[in-house]
Amino acid sequence: MATKYVYFFGNGKAEGQGHQRELLGGKGAGLAEMTNIGLPVPGGFTITTEACAKYYASGRKWPSGLEKQVRDALARLEKICKKKLGDPKNPLLVSVRSGAAASMPGMMETVLNLGLNDRSVEGLASATKNPRFAWDSYRRFIQMYSTVVVGLSKETLESKLHDMKHRLGVRQDTDLTADNFQELCGQFKQFFREQTGRDFPQTPWEQLAGAINAVFGSWMAEKAVKYREVEKLHGLPGTAVNICQMVFGNMGEDSGTGVCFTRDPNTGENVFYGDLLMNAQGEDVVAGIRTPIALRELARHDAEVYEQLCGVRVILETHYKEMQDLEFTVERGKLYMLQCRTGKRAPAATFKIAVEQATKPLLSRPEAARLVRKKYLPKRYAAAATKPVLTKEEAILRIKGVDIERLFYPIIDPQFDSKSLSTRQLGIGINAVPGAACGQIVFNAPDAERRGAEGKKVILVRKETSPEDVGGMHAAQGILTATGGKTSHAAVVARGWGKCCIVGCEALQIDEKNERLSINGKTLRAGDFVTLDGSSGTIYEGEIGLVTPTLPKEYYTLMGWCDERRRLRVRTNADTPYDAENAVKMGAEGIGLCRTEHMFFDTEERRLAIQEMIVAESETQRRKALERLLPFQRQDFIGIFEAMGGRPVTIRLIDPPLHEFVPHTEDKQRELARRLGVEFEKVRRRVEMLHESNPMLGHRGCRLCISYPEILEMQVRAIIEAAVECRNRGIKVAPEIMIPLTIDAKELRILADRTREVAEDILSSAGVKIPYLVGTMIETPRAAVTAAKVAEVADFFSFGTNDLTQMAMGLSRDDAGRFLPDYINQEKAAIFKDDPFQTLDRDGVGMLVGHAIREGRSAKKNLKIGICGEHGGDPKSVHFCHEVGMDYVSCSPYRVPIARLAAAQASIREKAGGSARSAKKGGKKSRRA
Repeated sequence: MATKYVYFFGNGKAEGQGHQRELLGGKGAGLAEMTNIGLPVPGGFTITTEACAKYYASGRKWPSGLEKQVRDALARLEKICKKKLGDPKNPLLVSVRSGAAASMPGMMETVLNLGLNDRSVEGLASATKNPRFAWDSYRRFIQMYSTVVVGLSKETLESKLHDMKHRLGVRQDTDLTADNFQELCGQFKQFFREQTGRDFPQTPWEQLAGAINAVFGSWMAEKAVKYREVEKLHGLPGTAVNICQMVFGNMGEDSGTGVCFTRDPNTGENVFYGDLLMNAQGEDVVAGIRTPIALRELARHDAEVYEQLCGVRVILETHYKEMQDLEFTVERGKLYMLQCRTGKRAPAATFKIAVEQATKPLLSRPEAARLVRKKYLPKRYAAAATKPVLTKEEAILRIKGVDIERLFYPIIDPQFDSKSLSTRQLGIGINAVPGAACGQIVFNAPDAERRGAEGKKVILVRKETSPEDVGGMHAAQGILTATGGKTSHAAVVARGWGKCCIVGCEALQIDEKNERLSINGKTLRAGDFVTLDGSSGTIYEGEIGLVTPTLPKEYYTLMGWCDERRRLRVRTNADTPYDAENAVKMGAEGIGLCRTEHMFFDTEERRLAIQEMIVAESETQRRKALERLLPFQRQDFIGIFEAMGGRPVTIRLIDPPLHEFVPHTEDKQRELARRLGVEFEKVRRRVEMLHESNPMLGHRGCRLCISYPEILEMQVRAIIEAAVECRNRGIKVAPEIMIPLTIDAKELRILADRTREVAEDILSSAGVKIPYLVGTMIETPRAAVTAAKVAEVADFFSFGTNDLTQMAMGLSRDDAGRFLPDYINQEKAAIFKDDPFQTLDRDGVGMLVGHAIREGRSAKKNLKIGICGEHGGDPKSVHFCHEVGMDYVSCSPYRVPIARLAAAQASIREKAGGSARSAKKGGKKSRRA
């Protein structure tokens, strides 16, 4: 049976369905779904993503059977529209638009008004009795086809339009006449002929085939590939192509086009929100060429259409249970829906929308009844709209880790001097995406990328952004445009990234050639600093202090729901009381990794003491130096115990090789010798002796404590003495002493026994009892394989997955960055889906982890197990930790909320049957965390 590549929709029925996003793309699936639920959608058909994949697989040739299916679908569309493509009397015009499974706003191509030629434009003018509209549509088609399909200069064609308006003394396209547009068509065709050596295509099929190829081709365009890399959109087969009957927003003042959201995408407020351009086509809104009016103005132009659109808003949000981004056109007073998709939103709005959809209705009962009475809203949707559309579990699953990260993006410091702030104000634009950004002005995307790669903070300033700017937009701290509205390309893309953006600043004049701008009489040049306040739309001169914003109340509500549902406990990696306090504020339930060696670098006095210990030639000298370090370490642990208030604190004994603590240049070695009062040669020889060819696998971790047990003894003394002092002051403590880099149970037993001896001596002398644990990091493959024997000695396991990944995969974390991108690049090798140092490798490292857990618990049933590598804050890795039955994960303080969210999502999915493996019978909370 032949493969079906084309799915038709029209006359209220669609062959496709909304769940077929992978096959039909997001746009095609949305058009099919809107058709099937009875919304006014122009007829058309979708060419599948599978056809695109085969197009590339066969060397950019259409797969067998596609041409016939397209011709058959076109004939079917002509029949229901009662028009023919290219007909000289009553022509059918179509749009050709891209649509991948994942939203890629503006990254791929669109061609509108296809089917017009020198004869059919006259027929369109006659049939509509509107020559101006016909010639405007033709000039748009020539312009889009020339740039999108043939690749001619968009700027040159735009300049011809600009020159005409300048010559005629008009500002807007709407001020031009039919004769003006006819003249412009002639100029465009002449330019086409000069550049290509042939006439502009007049045959409808040639036009259509060319446009389809252009959309397929745009899948691999640089901007599209870069966007997929930025958004980590892996494994997509290609783009679908949507061919749809054209409806026209540029037929006069009773026509228009708009983009709207079922809720405010910046605040999450339950209001209908959007932009509208009267007498315009859809691309005008998104491109930001003209600054639109607010959606509510549609009620003044056509109250009935606005009410109908309000009904559509309710239908689609309740149907999808998600805030929707809609595109629509009004043609001579008739509403048509052209697209629906999940709307991108600002960080705080993400939480407000999720919480309100789980706790509040979209509409009040009186408002729903009014729309039902007017027949703009079916009763079944009215009933759904008057109660919450989500469960709390669905609301939790709606949030992503990156949504939490973006909540912490900066705002202008409220304490900044208000008088100074007002004197720095340059102008005000439209506040497209909230937050704040500060950086140096750049006027093009390549400069933004280059300076961003150099570590500089930049603000990308453009008249309007286009998809070609996506790399620079991503590199910039913020985006400022002279034109466009809240639904323009700049706003939509920036909102998806949570990036500060101001658009439509009409006072902004940009001279890109000379790299300068003027705004309200002030001139600035490339490299000058500006600060953007995306919440108010204000632009300021110079650098202004930024701070982390106050989190919205909905964040705390949703995180509370997460904590009620998760099994995994969440700890933090913290080395100072400050880090510990921050982590507790973030919801940390303990410390899973306190790196004691970081404390050695805190002051010059500490650094000198550890260096004295390293240079020492006898145990007596080493112990003397360690005695100087003891009070520093003890005081650090007291501060951390105080900050954690009785929560468990896992303290790792010294881990790095000793060479990391000593200088390696002659000048600094001489300085160290002088300060220690020893000969330079003694220092030089000691540093030379410490050199290792492969220090990551060398004399470090527990191996140091085997060689120099006095180091372990000092650190254990500091921990237990700090615990005793805190207990005597009424502070609860729960110390856990962790021995790193174990490879053998016998090795661990020697060190664990000595740890317990030192601890018991101190507790006995102090006359107190303090529960403590002695465990180990599982970070070598041998420790994982022999976990049953290791567990006989250890009270707990903590997986150090950074080193475990290095050793299991034979990769150096410090060097792999040179070639790992080639392994991860989905358009290239696609060997790995994710960076194994960011997301735990389930198939290799994960097998070792799972084996170690099973073996460890077979030897010690109640063995506490956690993870303390960077993977502890990665959502995919947290899901894995839940599945294999860990008790806790530990991560950096600012990733604690992300881990809490991921842990809750893992529990919810397990209970819903989505987890392939059971974490623990009954899904009970962990024994200890």
